[in-house]
Amino acid sequence: MDDPPDWIAEFTVTPKQFAAHLDAVVRSGRTPVTISAVADHLAGRAPLPPRPVLLTFDDGFADLPGPTAEALAERELPATAYLTTGALAPGGRSLLPPAPMMSLAGVAELERSGMEIGSHTVTHAQLDTLSAKDLAYELRTSKAVLEDALGHEVRHLAYPHGYNSPRVRAMSARAGYETATAVRHALSSDHDERYRIARLIVRRGHTVADVEAWLAGTGARVAPYRDGPKTIAWRWYRRTRALVRGPEFAG
Repeated sequence: MDDPPDWIAEFTVTPKQFAAHLDAVVRSGRTPVTISAVADHLAGRAPLPPRPVLLTFDDGFADLPGPTAEALAERELPATAYLTTGALAPGGRSLLPPAPMMSLAGVAELERSGMEIGSHTVTHAQLDTLSAKDLAYELRTSKAVLEDALGHEVRHLAYPHGYNSPRVRAMSARAGYETATAVRHALSSDHDERYRIARLIVRRGHTVADVEAWLAGTGARVAPYRDGPKTIAWRWYRRTRALVRGPEFAG
């Protein structure tokens, strides 16, 4: 968007920037894949093509089935979209601040355009602060809603804002997901963990040179690696705050 809502502006790019980033992907010679290809590789079922790249989009903003999908299709770039069902369904409830969102009715068309669909929970809560009951609801309900809309199984999850923990990862597996992506601000690898696959967030200030560096395999650390003390301390702080305030938006 050229003029995004303030709360999401840091995590948006202009249409011109987006086109330039996608052109950099094309120039890199990397092979775009969807999350299912990554899952097959990590499970040992099938190898990835040489120099793969996974493009992912979270939440389900209104541009996704329109200009975003069109820009990808023009360049024959498959991608994966993780959708927050409470923000898309009629009468649904989510913690996402107001923003133009796509509709749940458009999910099947989005898949036909070349995007694989994954879950991004129901409300976009901080999953690692929730009770077992609330966590199960976020994981299972979003999966079921998307499966009803698509008519087939949904096997992949993205944690809102990357927030996860050993308990969240274990419950994601029990809920029937085969993979889950985190954030980690890192490049993924052949040895990455299936339930916290590393990703890089593209922020508004990132340049084409930044994207080109990532595509060359530089400019970021490589996963997997253990959580650092700051990450663990931040998790416990958020958990304590959630006991007082209740579930909060992950963002």
